[in-house]
Amino acid sequence: MDEKNYSDLGATTPQALRISRESRKLISQMVGDRNDEDRIRQRCVIATGDPEIAALMRFSGDPVPAGLQALQDGATIYVDIRMVEAGVTRKGHQSPIVPFIGQGDEMARELGITRTSAGVLALKEKLSGSIVVIGNAPTALMALCQMMEAGEVRPALVIGVPVGFVEAAESKERLQKIPVPQVSNQGTRGGTPIAVAAMNEIINIYHERSKSR
Repeated sequence: MDEKNYSDLGATTPQALRISRESRKLISQMVGDRNDEDRIRQRCVIATGDPEIAALMRFSGDPVPAGLQALQDGATIYVDIRMVEAGVTRKGHQSPIVPFIGQGDEMARELGITRTSAGVLALKEKLSGSIVVIGNAPTALMALCQMMEAGEVRPALVIGVPVGFVEAAESKERLQKIPVPQVSNQGTRGGTPIAVAAMNEIINIYHERSKSR
């Protein structure tokens, strides 16, 4: 990646773009700059300020090409919570962004499950071909994994990086066993910054390549 020509959709002023490019230059020396997956690693490190995140990231099923095609198709981006919705850029693509939380609240009360997992269940019929981004809710990722294992849904891309000490690591390990294009990580770390960073970098790549067509 050429840092001088790198365009960050989230950097809307000259100072912000300068900071973004300088950060990229520094982090690319730590992480490497071999491919698109390294670009995602770089952005996740920048988002967290933690170089150790790079070694924890996991990629399977060619997630970047899958994500680019889904964006080209205008696929909906489903996210677990509104904080992730707020963080995913709406620039450079035409995909709607929809949070799981709030979609199945009555089901959550009836079944005694989390609102995010109820949202996954409520939107089940719409998830195939979509992009799913989960940064905070292991229960949502577990619900999604269960449906994928049963062959009921097939998202175009899953970014599954929930944070926490209850089922977060286990949900990601479960995801990593499923043959679906995915970005995830190992262990208890995760959260909105990593989820948003991974999704936004794929959008950045899509935007750059769309301009060159």
